[in-house]
Amino acid sequence: MRTKQMRLRRIQHLAHEIMDKMNKDNEYTDCPTSKIVIDNLSRALGNLADPFGNYSLEYLEEKVEKAHYLLFKNEKKLKIK
Repeated sequence: MRTKQMRLRRIQHLAHEIMDKMNKDNEYTDCPTSKIVIDNLSRALGNLADPFGNYSLEYLEEKVEKAHYLLFKNEKKLKIK
């Protein structure tokens, strides 16, 4: 079983890949895909920013993985087994 720290590190890695791709490729400027990606990431961030520290790691993984999938179209395997 993966630890919480490993899961958070993976989420961070996926988010960095998303950021790099969005900044590198101009094709995502104001397109429907970018809006969905931003929506998923903002929902994940909103969940993580709970002032009481109550957040769902599963929810974070789901939203960041979905955003990553939309950009990379499953170029990379999402789940680490």
